Amino acid sequence: MNFSLYTDYPWWFLFFCILSGAGYSFVLYGREKRFNETRKWVKTALAVLRFLSVTFIAFFLLSPLLRNISRTVEKPILIFAQDNSESLIFGKSRPGEDPSSGGDSTYYKGEYLKNISGLVSSLADKYDTNIYSFGDQIKNGFSFDFKEKQTDIAVLFDEIETKFSNRNVGAVILASDGLYNKGQNPLYASSQNKFPVYTIALGDTTIQKDLVLSKALHNRIAYLGNKFPVEIQIAARQLGTKVSVCTVSKGESVLFTRQVIISGNNFSTSIPVHLDAKETGLQRYTIRLSGVDGEVSYSNNAKDIFIDVLDGRQKVLILASAPHPDIAAIKNALESNENYEVNSFTTEDFSKPIADYNLVILHQLPSSKSKAEKILADIDKANIPVLFILGSQISVSMFNNVQSELSVPASGGKMNEATPVVSKDFSLFTVSDALRNYSSKFSPLQCPFGNYKVNSSVSTLFNQKIGLVETEVPLMFFSQYGDQKKGVICGEGIWRWSLQDFSEHGNSTIFNELVTKTVQYLSAKIDKSLFRVALSGSEGSKNNFYENESVEFEAEVYNDSYELINAPDISVSIINSDEKSFPFTFNKTANAYRLNAGQLPIGSYRYEAKVKVGAKIYTEKGEFGVAALQVETTNTVADHQLLYALAKKSGGEMVYPDQVNKLAEILNAREDIKPISHSEKKLSDMINLKWIFFLLLSLISMEWFMRKINGAY
Repeated sequence: MNFSLYTDYPWWFLFFCILSGAGYSFVLYGREKRFNETRKWVKTALAVLRFLSVTFIAFFLLSPLLRNISRTVEKPILIFAQDNSESLIFGKSRPGEDPSSGGDSTYYKGEYLKNISGLVSSLADKYDTNIYSFGDQIKNGFSFDFKEKQTDIAVLFDEIETKFSNRNVGAVILASDGLYNKGQNPLYASSQNKFPVYTIALGDTTIQKDLVLSKALHNRIAYLGNKFPVEIQIAARQLGTKVSVCTVSKGESVLFTRQVIISGNNFSTSIPVHLDAKETGLQRYTIRLSGVDGEVSYSNNAKDIFIDVLDGRQKVLILASAPHPDIAAIKNALESNENYEVNSFTTEDFSKPIADYNLVILHQLPSSKSKAEKILADIDKANIPVLFILGSQISVSMFNNVQSELSVPASGGKMNEATPVVSKDFSLFTVSDALRNYSSKFSPLQCPFGNYKVNSSVSTLFNQKIGLVETEVPLMFFSQYGDQKKGVICGEGIWRWSLQDFSEHGNSTIFNELVTKTVQYLSAKIDKSLFRVALSGSEGSKNNFYENESVEFEAEVYNDSYELINAPDISVSIINSDEKSFPFTFNKTANAYRLNAGQLPIGSYRYEAKVKVGAKIYTEKGEFGVAALQVETTNTVADHQLLYALAKKSGGEMVYPDQVNKLAEILNAREDIKPISHSEKKLSDMINLKWIFFLLLSLISMEWFMRKINGAY
């Protein structure tokens, strides 16, 4: 640690400080006769004390700074990261047994951890050691149970980059089997790192005999009375010619059975299954493959899936005065989504009750050919959401009379071409980047000509761009009055948008998104309940969770004026399939409620939440399921090539578990991994130092004391 003085003034100013001290001392004591009768040294001592105190005070007027340079030595950082996923100890097990009950479990939980502990201890003197485990998340510390349900190696390098950026990272030791099933390729994730990675190649590269139920592809929702598809994907390795039986069951009932004939050592097949949705609610189905002799494990032969069976689709009615390609485009977009049942009619052919539908789309109605007065009256009476599509056949005067959101002047049938521009203020539903960016390329719609008068309460999705001029005139907007929602598309020709999307992208995904989100918003029922509870996850609302996910709830409570409140407490009971209840209490947020119930065992659950507002008790019920996550057992053949590539690319080496002790020698032999000396410069005002104050006080006090005892003041 080095000290030096620094001041903004030239150092020769110090001469004036000394001169002022000497002058002050001479004037005070040079001709002073009161001390002539005392001993000679007394007067001299007083003069020296006054000289020193005045000189110091004058010097401090120069605002001197004390520059302190301190040096610290930082050891090189060594990061040891252990793969904590269950694929490492995945061994032979029978149905219902713990997969970690055999195989390499004993070695990895015993001798291996002992060797790793010794390696880290031997490097602790030279390195600042940091120990992590990784699987589906990063954890700190030497605690490994090999039970993580997923492996994300890339997140490890992201964590290192975030936590140790601009630090002296000497090396990373990565112990893994090289298998990852979450996140990006570790080779890409580690490309920005500037330290060597040493890999310990764990696991077995031998392809073992195994029959695997790889995936079960299915929709999350099915509708009561319909059939829903499930695609079962099966893989078999090194089994030769064997026979297994695939079954799909619900509870004790077997719904589907098929024999699977395995042929060859690298076998794969898929089985399409169609099941009947006979009960509403969350239904649990179990898919199982019967075991084959010689398999390394039977735990990856079964999988649970959960299907939410709903009672009825949203029914959409499209009415028009005459056929039009817009109608076919809208109908095709909606029929691509199983949530909707679509009927289209001309007004002459329609005779069903309007109240049977959740949404009515009126294409160029009312018109001079079809006033549709009764239809419009029935829509308003039943508060059914409606989407108007204007065009050349619309009767502008009648349209202005049946709604108050938009007033279109009579133009004698004149039309304008308008292309869409997304409004920045639109927030009723999420507009994807693909739709937002591509919508400006859509062909123009044919809109009634004139100066539109729009109610200020509407929410505009698209404004009109006429020629090169972007206007504030809406092309597509939504409104809500009371319990009824309305939408208006101010032009015809959206069928061209569908063709344009398909021509450029090979599908109509962007157009379908626009139509389905429009219909989804308009047809969604307005929830007026005072107590609302929803399950939530990383991807929004859900009722299906994996065993490594936390089950989370969100809740809202309203008073009679529909104002959010969160004064009352909300309790919820989660009941499993054995009717065992687990009570929880919601945490309060700014104006709502949230609950993290943590990770729950695999199975079917229902919940019942209650809140008391005043004298009333409100109750909300629901269901959810927790399924096994088996990606770690799908592929158990270690990928040592990835580990070798990681090491080679970064300037490290790959070793095997029996070579762990050599890692210390390899690391210690590297001359480029060394401590770094850091110097820190710190400037501080000398006048702020306490000992300076006490020095000045001592000088002045000594002078005063000597003057007093010698008869002066």
